[in-house]
Formats: sequence, structure tokens, C-alpha cells
Amino acid sequence: MDHGTSAAPSGPEAADPARWAMLAVLCASLLLVAMDATILNVALPSLIKEMRPDALEQLWIIDIYGLVLGGLLVTAGAVGDRVGRKLLFVAGFSVFGVASVLAATAGLTESVLQLIAGRVLLAIGGAMVMPSTLSLIRTIFTDAHERTLAIGVWAAVAGAGAAIGPLVGGALVNAFSWSAAFWVNVPVVVITVVAAVLLLPEYRSPSHHDLDLWSAVLSVAGVIATAWGIKHLAAGFRPVDLAALLVGLAALTWFVRRQLVAADPLLDVRLFASRPFLAAALATLTAMMAIGAALYLISLWLQYVHGYDALAAGLRTLPVALALLASSLLTPWLLRRIGVRTVLTVGLAALLCGFALLAAAPQPLAYGVVAVALVTFGIGDGMAITASAAVMVSAVRPERAGQAGAVSESAYELGIGFGVALLGSIHTRLFRSGMTGLPAGLRGADLTTARQSVGGADQVARSFGIDSGVGRALLATARSAFNDALTTTALVSVGIVAVAVALAAILVPKNFRADSAH
Repeated sequence: MDHGTSAAPSGPEAADPARWAMLAVLCASLLLVAMDATILNVALPSLIKEMRPDALEQLWIIDIYGLVLGGLLVTAGAVGDRVGRKLLFVAGFSVFGVASVLAATAGLTESVLQLIAGRVLLAIGGAMVMPSTLSLIRTIFTDAHERTLAIGVWAAVAGAGAAIGPLVGGALVNAFSWSAAFWVNVPVVVITVVAAVLLLPEYRSPSHHDLDLWSAVLSVAGVIATAWGIKHLAAGFRPVDLAALLVGLAALTWFVRRQLVAADPLLDVRLFASRPFLAAALATLTAMMAIGAALYLISLWLQYVHGYDALAAGLRTLPVALALLASSLLTPWLLRRIGVRTVLTVGLAALLCGFALLAAAPQPLAYGVVAVALVTFGIGDGMAITASAAVMVSAVRPERAGQAGAVSESAYELGIGFGVALLGSIHTRLFRSGMTGLPAGLRGADLTTARQSVGGADQVARSFGIDSGVGRALLATARSAFNDALTTTALVSVGIVAVAVALAAILVPKNFRADSAH
């Protein structure tokens, strides 16, 4: 079904009758890409048992996906505007399918490196897909109110995908193994690619400028080097990590300077001069940092502190998905009635309340408290992500929709990646500092492994026998250290989200409306 390559006509009279079917195709792909950011959270214990990655490899297996994907999104959005958004979408989702097979078969070779490589390739495919989903919504839905509703559905799927990743991962691990978390992608990819070829419209920017490859290199290298530096400096100071951070920041500064003088910039950085656009980007980044770190740490807490299996742990994270789905679908209605500033600040404030609840809860932390926190995370995340996406897509001309999609989804994916990398590393460091007074029976490698992570402590305890004196004492110490670290990490998160609430209230004008941004 070829809809041409020029800008879509405006007005409800030009609406394509197949537009909701097109949205379903886009959402099917988005669901998988979003799920892959968190699906390994509950599969990690099974993966650790089989593959035996060390603590640093565990963090990279989880967060390399979001960091690489976030680093590539700006370039991918610009490529889609030039070569065609449908073409990039189909090619990217095909790459995603191949990468799923590569990651799934890592267990056969017992290669942690192959698994990480598979996650990197998944990120490349996801980066090709995600800007296309939001930019095609901008093209397909010509009526502003319908477009806001479609963005609400998009945000619900994106957020719910990240939120149900642990549940789906848990069910697959229990029924099969951790590799099933990747195998499940393959049939969905095949069906969605066929449907995309038949249904989706093509759109290319009328620009005839070539892609600025040097700017593309600077954006990718800048994001990844900056993320590397932040991740490792959070775990402990090393000169090489500080150097990586400085190189990353220098590359991003150079990238911005090139965009300001380019005739056809890879990313129109002047968009950030719009205060609502800037607030929306910051809100997305903060919201996804919160939910990415929270789901990662709470999934580990459910399995290692409370001893739930993967499926039971996944089921207990379901409140966040349900709350997020409901709030995302309600947000378009709220945007029309109370405006962007109120929706953004209330959404971010809900996130703040969730972390404050975790930080203030008495120890040992109970699941009832965590369930309430998960609901507040879901409500806040759904409101913030939907409102932010509506603002950013409405703020640009149709030929720049790929850039708006890239900014929105860069903030989304980098938020998850930074959340796990930064807050996860802070939690790990706090956990290690709390691993004192360990049983005298621990020596050498066992002592080192037990202090590295709660998963390592669990592994060592089981090697001694969890009913043995050493095993019981080690598990008690590890669980107490994990709980204490979670409380302090939640307190750090309160501070981060509080800054985002203040910025949203300051930057967004009182009567600003998303459907009038463009």
C-alpha cells in the first residue's frame, strides 16, 4: 500500500481509513522493542546460573541495550527522514529478528560476549524502528485530536512494554529458559514485517541534503562515551572513566556546534530553545530513569530477598503495567482539559511519591509498600511520557517528525539505560559497603563473589547449602544489605525527580496546549 513520499495532507477529511490498523502494526513492533529493555530483569538469575557473568557483565547485559539504542536514535531518525520511514522501519525490525536469534543461541555457545553482541544488534534494530513509529504517527494522523489519542496509545504500549517485560520474561523462563525471552521475538517480527510492507505509508523528507556522517559519528560516540563514564564513575572513581565522560561531553558539544551551522542538521538543536519541548524531553528522561531503575531493582528484590521464582516475581510487577496503561490512555483527555504543565508536574510528582514511599518505609520492606509504589510509578510514567510525546511531535513540521521521534525515544531509551546504569551502580556500591560481618567460613573467591552482588551472594550461599549455618548467615546479611541499599537509592531518586518536577513547572507556560504547539 503506497501512500507516496510527500507530506500527508492535513485535515480530518484526508484521514486514511486504515490508519488504526497502521497504528496496530507500529505498536506491535514498539511493544517488542520496549519489552526488550526490561525482559531480562527477572530472567537474570536463571541467566547468571547458566552463563556465570560477573557483576559488571550483568549490568552490561541489562543496560547496553538501552544505551546503544539511545545513542543511535538521532542518527536513525535523520536517516528515516531521508531514505524513507517505512523502509527504515522494515529493515530495522528485520535486524531485530536476526539479533534475537543471535542472543537466544548464546546459551548454546556459553558465550557472554555473544549475548552482549546480540543485545547490541537488538539495539541497532530497535534504533531503526523507534523513530519511525512516532514519526509515522505524525504522518498518518492528520487530525490533532486523533493524533494525540494515537500518541496516548503509543505511550501506553511503550510504557506497558517496559513494564510487562518482567512478567513475560518470568513466564518464559519458568516454562523454558532465559533464551526464550529472545526466541519469542522471532514470530512477531515475521508477522509485523509482512503487515508493515502491506499497510504502512512511505514518507521521505523533501530535503536533498546528504546525511552528515561526521555528525552521526559524534552523536553516537558522544552518547555512548558519556553513558560509559557516568555508569563507571557511579561505581567508583577511575581516571579512564573520567576521561571517557569528558570525551563524550566534548563530542556532544562538537555535535551541537555542527548542527547550529548545518543547512540540514541531523538534529535541529534549536528545538530545545522551546521551553515546553525542553521540559518534555527532560520529563521523558527522568520518568524512564525512574521506572527503568525501579523495575530492575524491584525484580532483583522480589527474587533474591523474597525468594520468588521468575514468574511469581513478574506477576508482582504487574501493578505498574496496569496503572501505566490506564494513565496513558487517560492522559489525552487530561491534556485537553487541564493542559500540559499540570499533567507533566502531577505525573512527575507521582513518581516522586513512589520513591519517597520506598525511602521512608520501615525495614524490612514489605511487598504491600512496593505494590503501592509500583502503582504510583505507573500513573506518573504514563502521564509524563504521553504528555511529553504529544508536545514534541506537535512542535515540528511533518518533514522533521523523525527528529522529534528521535528526541522523544532517545530520552525514553537513555532514561532506562541511565536509570539502570546510574542508580543500579549506586545501589551496587551501597550493597557492597553493607556486606560486612560475613561468616568466617567464606574465603578467597567465595568471599569476593558474595560481596559483588546479591546474585553472587545467593550463588555462594547455595554452594554451601542454604540451610547450613554459613548459607543462612550469608543470605541474611545480603538481604539486609540489599534492603538498606534500596532505601538509600530511592532517596537519591527522590532528589532527581524533584528537580524534574520543578523544571516542568518553571519551563511550561500555564496555558500551553500540546495540540497547539506546532
